[in-house]
Amino acid sequence: MEKKILLVACTLGFLAIIFGAFGAHALKKTLTIEQLNSFETGVKYQMYHALFLLLLGVIDKVSIKTKKLVFVLVIIGLLFFSGSIYGLSTNELSSFDFKAIGFITPIGGLLLISSWLILGISILIKEQ
Repeated sequence: MEKKILLVACTLGFLAIIFGAFGAHALKKTLTIEQLNSFETGVKYQMYHALFLLLLGVIDKVSIKTKKLVFVLVIIGLLFFSGSIYGLSTNELSSFDFKAIGFITPIGGLLLISSWLILGISILIKEQ
């Protein structure tokens, strides 16, 4: 499980760098400042959680069961949070109206918050 978490973390990290560069260069001429800032927020949260998954993959203070739960929450949370932000900020460039699914952004945020909370609680209650 740890290897899977670490590989996904690396993938999310390098994709965050690619998306960040894409936003800074290719989208800079197309999006408004507000849209570009939103896109950057999606990139930042993706990178923060790539680093979070790296930590999750190497710590031994939590059970495999907890790691699996936190991993799933982060993946779904990022898809909903960062994914919807990417879509919403580039909405005018797509034929799909991402505003129709904009309600998933806060759900994704809640899943990300939950992943941190579950990891913290698990660390607190684990017996050594």
